Amino acid sequence: MVSWEPQPWIRVSRKLTEDVEIAGTLQNGDTGPIAGSSRFELISGPLINLKNMHYEAAAVWHGSVLIVTKPGQEQPQLRLRQLGSVDGQSGNAQPQTVEGLKLYEDPAKAFWRFSLAVPVETFEARWEYDIPGLHNESGDQVQAPWEFVVPAEDQSMRIMFHSCNGFSVGTDMNAWVGPNLWNDVMRVHSQRPFHVMVGGGDQIYNDGIRVDGPLKPWTAIGNPHKRRNHDFSNQMRADCDDYYYANYVRWYNTEPFRTANGRIPQVNIWDDHDIIDGFGSYTDHFMKCAVFRGIGGVAFKYYCLFQHHMAPPKSTFTTDAPQTMHAVNGTSGVDPRQMENTYVLDNQVEDDSWITGKRPGPYVEERSRSLYMRFGKRIAFMGLDARTERTRHQVNYEDTYDLIFERLQRELVSAEGDIKHLVVLLGVPIAYPRLAWLENILTSPVIAPIRLLNKRFGLAGGLFNEFDGQVDLLDDLDDHYTARQHKRERKMLVQRLQELARSHSVRVTILGGDVHLAAIGRFYSNPKLNLAGENDHRFIVNVVSSAITNKPPPKAVANLLARRNKIHHLDRDCHETLMPFFDKQPGGKEKSATWNKVTMPSRNYATLTEVVAPSLTGSNGIVETETSKLEKLPKDGHAPLHKGEVGAGTNHRAADGFTAQSGMFGGLDVSVQVEIDPQDRSAATEGYGFSIPPLLATEGPPQTGHRLSLHSRRSHQGRPSTAQ
Repeated sequence: MVSWEPQPWIRVSRKLTEDVEIAGTLQNGDTGPIAGSSRFELISGPLINLKNMHYEAAAVWHGSVLIVTKPGQEQPQLRLRQLGSVDGQSGNAQPQTVEGLKLYEDPAKAFWRFSLAVPVETFEARWEYDIPGLHNESGDQVQAPWEFVVPAEDQSMRIMFHSCNGFSVGTDMNAWVGPNLWNDVMRVHSQRPFHVMVGGGDQIYNDGIRVDGPLKPWTAIGNPHKRRNHDFSNQMRADCDDYYYANYVRWYNTEPFRTANGRIPQVNIWDDHDIIDGFGSYTDHFMKCAVFRGIGGVAFKYYCLFQHHMAPPKSTFTTDAPQTMHAVNGTSGVDPRQMENTYVLDNQVEDDSWITGKRPGPYVEERSRSLYMRFGKRIAFMGLDARTERTRHQVNYEDTYDLIFERLQRELVSAEGDIKHLVVLLGVPIAYPRLAWLENILTSPVIAPIRLLNKRFGLAGGLFNEFDGQVDLLDDLDDHYTARQHKRERKMLVQRLQELARSHSVRVTILGGDVHLAAIGRFYSNPKLNLAGENDHRFIVNVVSSAITNKPPPKAVANLLARRNKIHHLDRDCHETLMPFFDKQPGGKEKSATWNKVTMPSRNYATLTEVVAPSLTGSNGIVETETSKLEKLPKDGHAPLHKGEVGAGTNHRAADGFTAQSGMFGGLDVSVQVEIDPQDRSAATEGYGFSIPPLLATEGPPQTGHRLSLHSRRSHQGRPSTAQ
């Protein structure tokens, strides 16, 4: 196990260690060498993932466990048994033995996946697994077993959401105690278990590849033309492959993140830092350069293995092999040199949770992979892969949105009304203050002379990025759904979600990270329509929780965003703004201005828990259920839009993150746990809470009159758009 300590990149040796014998040469399709004994040398893991839940004949929980070991070892086995219920009931499920499936092996490592299928009980069940024979590199036996919790058949999952789990290049490491907030995650998990943790992107930061890794010489090339036209040779690919693998092992072996990885099933979608800062949002001609396309392929390889427990492509992009430079049947062509002494699982069956794009991304020779799965009985989840298809002017292809909404429609119909909440992961916030004024400044002619002085004399060096010479902040702004070039796509996506909510009476809630601060955005119907929050299909909360590890922005930035928190108009019938939420500074530590109630610049994570039973008993012994109905509807979103937002903050009954006693029956209790002091290794947090009501009824006609297309220039029902 590795405790937090900043470490430089150390190249992974591509030679076998002396104690491992290779009995012959690995070729694709072989099962690989069988040598040694039942002693397995663990490099990284175990990592547990949620794959899906099925409710056909009998409810079944599907997941997987991944370990990385030294190569040339026998097939490992995983032992799985039920420990009974969380509250102490004894269980009756039969123990299982699961054979490891080799996903990938080369002369330095082997990846093994154990696929789990667990019967769902009438009670919330605690399960235990271990992998006999595991030893760490020092020779000590790995401490086991590991436990995870599966919800009861009539229970929805308790969700933990995080993003930005790493550090940007140049962070003052003396000011931040690593991934410390995971200590608080495990504290809350011990109070009431999480069934799933959702990674909203940037689970790992690979940006150092250009600072102390193999892209450092390329980044240092002063001539932009030479940099764009630089080859991505097979040797450069191998060096980058070593870097990404070593960085994953280093970070995923870092405590306390490592502890959480083996005990709380994960569901992840990637973002730019999982590849490199700004990937997809630089200028098109630069994004198409060989080096960026090359690292996109290598990053995708290890994203598949570590974050999704699936076999990677057989080869990734390199200019030495033309067949890899363009996708063949939706993936990179095979380079025999990359397959030397390497095994990749062939013809793998893809998870039924995948929603796979029809065509490769513009800069990665792979198709997008969005996710759909059940989070227990009444919650469905959709995670949008908003990076594989991204360019500066689009987030996703239009046909990808069609695939996603066709899947959602099909699943909601087949659930026959069981699903009451749809949780949507977008990674980047979508209900967020506009920054168009800043975009205008950074792209205005006034920047041109500063850029010239930067090229000649290095003036304002921190203002411009070392890739395409643009203002460094622009790639972050271009990532936002609220950026001017994504405005139409954003509107289309929100309107389609609202129509889905209306037609199926399902409450949509969006999770987003990326921006390194916490906030709560909401879309809601124009108050003139006189729709109460519980009846409003347009009411969609965007829980913005970021970062769990990276440093927050300065107070001035958070305060500036708060001042920009105006009432915006998605269309004639839908408004949006941030909710006043942070009623006080966390633990009395000043993080932002005292008047700033909407943005919190401190490390944080979020929890979402379904409220399954009334929690208040009146003096007459009658159970009283909280309702979301307000006595008087608000004038705008600067006031509470329903009872669940009244008293939002530290005094709300959802603030602790685990009791779920707000009384909002059928709704979701949401908390954001905010770090008080980054130097405090106990990771004490201040909790802020509110509730989201179920969609009790819908009103009004369907939003027809358009297909909600990216190319539609008109608002719904044929009226001109008034979006701002």
